Amino acid sequence: MSPFSWAAAEPADTPLAEAYAACARLARQHDEYFRVTSRLLPPSMRPHVAAIYAFARTAEGFGSEGSHSDAERECLLDDWLHRLRAAVRGEPGDDPASPFAAIGHTLRACELPASLFEDLVGAFRQDVLKKRYASWDELLDYCRRSANPVGRLMLRIGGSNDPALDRASDAMCTALRLTGLWQDLARDWRKGRLYAPQEVLDACGVREADLDAGVINAAWRAALATVAGRTRALFAEGRPVCDGVQGRFRHQLRVSWLGGMTVLNRLERSGFDVFGSRPSLGLVDLPLLLWRAFRWRASP
Repeated sequence: MSPFSWAAAEPADTPLAEAYAACARLARQHDEYFRVTSRLLPPSMRPHVAAIYAFARTAEGFGSEGSHSDAERECLLDDWLHRLRAAVRGEPGDDPASPFAAIGHTLRACELPASLFEDLVGAFRQDVLKKRYASWDELLDYCRRSANPVGRLMLRIGGSNDPALDRASDAMCTALRLTGLWQDLARDWRKGRLYAPQEVLDACGVREADLDAGVINAAWRAALATVAGRTRALFAEGRPVCDGVQGRFRHQLRVSWLGGMTVLNRLERSGFDVFGSRPSLGLVDLPLLLWRAFRWRASP
């Protein structure tokens, strides 16, 4: 079945439609900014993207949110992976209107690789087990599984299967993930996690004790400027994906790229004072991002 054909043919009161509606509700509840920007997508893509969001957002929460023990988090992720594999087999479980009914349908309708979903679960399990990263290679491998699958899945839903666009998407998704990590450094530190590569921290002479005191001093600013520079280079490497797709999908990707760059710029302008303020995007930013997206100049 074409990824664009089901929406017009599926009656609104079927269990499958209810399953997609449950995914959309989860997206609205957790991320108002995503809810608005997803309206830029073609209507036929939105249910499938909501299914991916519901799957990834819930699994990420199992790995990092709430008061669960690490063992409980692993059990929740094991169950999520079991339910995914059942959905791949066409067995969504006892509730035909569950989100996994939508996820399974999206997998089949859009011919998506289940391995990309499994990569996401593996990355969120890593959040439970791994608290430090020794090198850029380790961190980029984490991003390969925690962020890049989402971009590749969206490209497939949008009808693209181009290796060059996949590579650009990977760079953009990694840049977005890294920006989120630098943005959330203070939050992650309170959970005992630090994503900045140890090789960078050692080179800049930082002390983790400064984070306990909520201090971003000159050494930490140097380290964060280094990782932000690497992130900015990845944004540049990923920019072509925003020009390589067509129609409304193109505008959605451009707004996402611009939004990530806006947060990174705000981090740099604040001197990376993540304990004093956490730069973020809100609905107030959307008009300017949309204007810039529609005035976008394609990569040379």
